[in-house]
Amino acid sequence: MTPATVGVLTADVLAGRYGPSPADLVATSVFWVHHGTRLAGGTTTYRNQYLLVRVGAVFGACAFEAGEVDPEVCAAASGSPLDVLLRAGPGALRTAALDAYLAAQAPHRDSVATPVVLPAGPPEARAQARDTAVAGLLDVAPGARVALIGVVNPLVAAIRDRGAEPLLCDLNLRVTQWGDPVTAVMADVLETADAVVATGMTLGNGTFDLILDRCRERAVPLIVYAQTASAVARAFVGGGVTALSAEPFPFSQFSADPTVLYLYREGRS
Repeated sequence: MTPATVGVLTADVLAGRYGPSPADLVATSVFWVHHGTRLAGGTTTYRNQYLLVRVGAVFGACAFEAGEVDPEVCAAASGSPLDVLLRAGPGALRTAALDAYLAAQAPHRDSVATPVVLPAGPPEARAQARDTAVAGLLDVAPGARVALIGVVNPLVAAIRDRGAEPLLCDLNLRVTQWGDPVTAVMADVLETADAVVATGMTLGNGTFDLILDRCRERAVPLIVYAQTASAVARAFVGGGVTALSAEPFPFSQFSADPTVLYLYREGRS
């Protein structure tokens, strides 16, 4: 059964309903990554921070806003049982720990998802391939209004290439490289969209439950593209999330070699 919220999912994990007790699993390492990216021809510098939790052969991940997490948390949390990290600490740490737990029980590479290999090459080519794959999860008619919550310019272009009209929302970006206005108020796009595409960062900042609930109420498709908490988002496929592009760590922007993302669709995962 699909959980109602992320909080319910966390409680079920702590209760052992998804596998072994998280008290029996250890976060071997917890680390913090900060990076900036400006794609060729663009005017936007994307600044991202990630908190990552390693459990065995998998990594859990959560992006966070600048200043939300002190790097010292990495030393304090490394070597801790997962149940400790799920119960306390910064929200990004709890989300990354939940992601690590779920990925450890069912790694994306062993799932029934469709793998998509992003080609070797420069960041622009790899970003375009990634965002074309995400846009390919949209099943909308030409002219449909698609809310994009978490704006990256190549994905705006990929949505337009499918004949759809993007409705843009982001906490940090106010305008795209083409001059499209971007709102910071989700209701501005959620209430009028024919479909919603949301970044996994909504799982880290606490807005995912609201988006999920509204899409369920309005019966509109919800597509999630996730580096943050991709295994957490997977738990909602078929229960409000229509499709998911899951990109586990190491993310495409950290490599020039081929890497894999995994596409899930409702009824096929």
